[in-house]
Amino acid sequence: MKRTYYLFNPGEMSRKDNTLKFTPITEAEDGSESYGQPRYIPIEGVSDFFVFGSLKANSSLFNFLGKNDVAVHFFDYYENYSGSFMPKDNLLAGKMILCQVNHYQKSAKRMAIARKFIEGAAFNMVKNLQYYNRRGKDMEPMIDIINNYSTQISLATTPEQLMGVEGNIRQVYYEAFNLILNDFELGNRTKQPPQNEVNALISFGNMMCYSLCLRAIHQTQLNPTISYLHEPGYRRYSLALDIAEIFKPIIIDRVIFKVLNKKEIQGKHFDKNLNQCLLNDSGKKIFVQAIEERLLETIQHRSLKRSVSYKHLIKLECYKLSKHILDIEEYKPFKMYW
Repeated sequence: MKRTYYLFNPGEMSRKDNTLKFTPITEAEDGSESYGQPRYIPIEGVSDFFVFGSLKANSSLFNFLGKNDVAVHFFDYYENYSGSFMPKDNLLAGKMILCQVNHYQKSAKRMAIARKFIEGAAFNMVKNLQYYNRRGKDMEPMIDIINNYSTQISLATTPEQLMGVEGNIRQVYYEAFNLILNDFELGNRTKQPPQNEVNALISFGNMMCYSLCLRAIHQTQLNPTISYLHEPGYRRYSLALDIAEIFKPIIIDRVIFKVLNKKEIQGKHFDKNLNQCLLNDSGKKIFVQAIEERLLETIQHRSLKRSVSYKHLIKLECYKLSKHILDIEEYKPFKMYW
């Protein structure tokens, strides 16, 4: 089974036969570099890399990665998603692209899909609140408000109106974080840069979710640049933003609640300076490990009648969307049923 690798430290990666060689690099105060013990990774066991430190590589390496269907996602020092190296789009099909464009250009078809994304996202947010409501947190008022806003989803006639409804729902949902979390508060949602610990985790986690969705899309015939809720733009894989709406509550938010309430991540795992708050290296490793554990967890899938990991659920979502766009089967967003 292929797995994801996370590179936190600066290093150099190269090809050695059919193996990847990663050598960590440490920079001294005088600017000199020292190379550590290399690590060898069999290429057949790699799905993708998430790179959080500087990486030295050459075109030969990326040719090798591309031929073996290995993606590389890059994040900058401030934990912002920088971009991805994606293997050649061997699965892209002209018929799918034409159908995707057709569903985008026709307002009724576009809105039908866009509404599904918000419907699924809102449902999964409420499921999270209900989970904590059963554990003694008073979530009923916020659940009622979100359910009331959700009735407006079917009334929205443009993506802009729909995004406005989504914004109202998410604002109420984020207010609930202050009741769910024991020792931390979200306050106002701040992004660039995040102003406190909870905002830092949300921003970092959402970028992780976006990258996971992009990778899943790439493994289907869907084109990631043609989206329905978020407006397609230049140099932006906006379909990944659409699909991520459904999975942020299920994967990222539940991990945030877990690592903070169980004190796996504490104040010492953040760096605060220049009016911003970011995870430090040790905090990133803990958070990423928790997300990876969540992705590997399985549920009993109602339709498939077998165990499916959270990570595979994202790919299944892409398949469902593909069938809808090809007019095979109506798309129904994934909703938590436990």
